[in-house]
Amino acid sequence: MKNTPFTSKHIALGAKMAEFAGYNMPISYSGINDEHLAVRRNAGVFDVSHMGEFIIKGPHALNLIQRVTSNDASKLTDGKAQYSCITNEKGGIVDDLIVYCIEANNVYMLVVNAANIKKDWDWISKFNVSGAEMHDISDKTCLLAIQGPHANRILQPLTDMDILNLPYYTFVKGKFAGVDNVLVSATGYTGAGGVEIYFEDKDGSADKVWDAIFDAGIQQGLKPIGLGARDTLRLEMGYCLYGNDIDDTTSPLEAGLAWITKFNKEFTGMEILEEQKTEGLKRKLVGFEMIEKGIPRHDYEIKDFSGMQIGKVTSGTQSPSLGKAIGLGYVSSIFTAIHSTIMIKVRDKLLQAKVVKLPFH
Repeated sequence: MKNTPFTSKHIALGAKMAEFAGYNMPISYSGINDEHLAVRRNAGVFDVSHMGEFIIKGPHALNLIQRVTSNDASKLTDGKAQYSCITNEKGGIVDDLIVYCIEANNVYMLVVNAANIKKDWDWISKFNVSGAEMHDISDKTCLLAIQGPHANRILQPLTDMDILNLPYYTFVKGKFAGVDNVLVSATGYTGAGGVEIYFEDKDGSADKVWDAIFDAGIQQGLKPIGLGARDTLRLEMGYCLYGNDIDDTTSPLEAGLAWITKFNKEFTGMEILEEQKTEGLKRKLVGFEMIEKGIPRHDYEIKDFSGMQIGKVTSGTQSPSLGKAIGLGYVSSIFTAIHSTIMIKVRDKLLQAKVVKLPFH
């Protein structure tokens, strides 16, 4: 099991630790509900250094990215980022990722899921026939996500970069907490505002940045946050989690990601996705909230009133912000209309739920 540069910090703070994607990660500190609400109302710090980062550079970099991802990366200019996914030959999702344009047509950073680092690297390499320069910088990159409505205000004194007015899905690079070449981006996974900070783990920079952030924020209620609250926060927004809501067998169209699927260029699995678009989808990912008391969990069956299975729950929880049980799941297309009633099999009971618009309210 790997450690991140911050593992000793988490243990010293009394975090409940567990293995996640091969890393020893903090799941919670003060409790998931408390941490969740701290991020929604104020600010919290997540260690997400387990994520993968690839640099793709050179004259063939953009062509390679266009070939393997579903979104149109040619639209990116310096300092802009884009949510996208890597698709397979069957139109399934190899991974979802963020593409950062460091220098248009020449230098890009791809940020991928921790569990998929080797899989993604091998997949992209397979299509790199033109010889784009590829560097896996995952092991030497620190990544902290400082999320919440007050996050940017707390961090601004630590840098001359203007992070208070950083537009969504853009980034800046510069000195942060005395450390050079720090990339600060507004591409959060919580829907609560805030930034992510990428920097190289060298010369004690991990300790320096972590300590500076908490020195700046401790009086303002800044808290360390574990992966448990990260999951409940992203679920309230209806954001997909790879391995739960999307995988190699789900298409971006089925997952409600048509907005990152652009047919104005060629990419892997494009023909199958065009076919799905023309013929209509057999199933779709929906958000639902429980009408009857019960918490939906991953892999619980979704049924119609007659008891026939129409799908499966992919994610579910008791929402700390909303005080009700919510979930995501794939269902047959005829049950995807907002306000449709569906049944969730919780233990041996069929409990009523209704399809709702995302994000959850």
